[in-house]
Amino acid sequence: MVRSPLALAALATVAVPGLDAFDVRRPAQPGSDFDTAVVIDAHRNRWVVRAPQHAAAGAALEAEVVLLAMLAAEAERGKLPFAVPAPVGFAHLPEGGRAAVHTEIPGEPLRLDRLTPGPGLAADLGRAIAAVHELPTALVENAGLPAYDAGEYRARRQAEVDEAARTGKVPPALLRRWEDRLEDVALWRFRPTVIHGDLTSERVLVRGDRVTGILHWGDACVADPADDLAWLLVAAHPDTTDSIMEAYQLRRTELTDPHLADRALLAGELALARWLLYGVRTQDPEIIDDAVAMLEDLDAHTREDQAAASESLLA
Repeated sequence: MVRSPLALAALATVAVPGLDAFDVRRPAQPGSDFDTAVVIDAHRNRWVVRAPQHAAAGAALEAEVVLLAMLAAEAERGKLPFAVPAPVGFAHLPEGGRAAVHTEIPGEPLRLDRLTPGPGLAADLGRAIAAVHELPTALVENAGLPAYDAGEYRARRQAEVDEAARTGKVPPALLRRWEDRLEDVALWRFRPTVIHGDLTSERVLVRGDRVTGILHWGDACVADPADDLAWLLVAAHPDTTDSIMEAYQLRRTELTDPHLADRALLAGELALARWLLYGVRTQDPEIIDDAVAMLEDLDAHTREDQAAASESLLA
């Protein structure tokens, strides 16, 4: 069921005793799987209420809640330089499960075009991601979320490529490119860390030159730190990513991973394969067509890069 903003406001007043709802609004980017609203109380405090739309989302929320409590404690200890949406109250739902309420984190979703080289927001973003990767892996394990070693994670990536290949919709040259990288054992020697698992511009809140919060921790796990950097290395300007990576590396205490950027770029490519597989599983032709078009563009782009590299070697 889809709940109205007024219904969500009512849940918020149950979850937080004494909350006097004055106004309620849909968030700018509501997302999926959860009904979400921003509730403003009589004192102009702002609260976010999230109610799962189905049982799977409810189960994910329960696992996320455990992790968020521990992440909030790490933020209080100064181990995380930003806020997380730790719930302060819950309301039971008639169909089962709970809605969760947290105080709204100040800031606006990150815009990649605002990132510029140097010590400003780009560097702070690099430090914020590095701080996540410095967290003890026991936080994720104790929350009952997945933890993979390097070999297991490489096998997961291989399984994705195999499944994508069976669709017959991935250009053969791309499949060979992915297979070559998956067979490169040296590329996959990394130390697993806590990762957010689904970082995007919408998940990162900023104000000025600072990261103020990171949202939506339901996909957190112990895995390849390259996954949290892929979206930036693929979409941000190369001069900006240099600043991000420099700040990231300075913040990490045990970074001996010469292939981190290579795996991040590969993860960005494999995200298109996962989008294709999502379209196939949900039998959504629009998603399938979109994924195929992006895979064909990637194939053309990588062919051009390979041709340019060959010409430079011959020159």
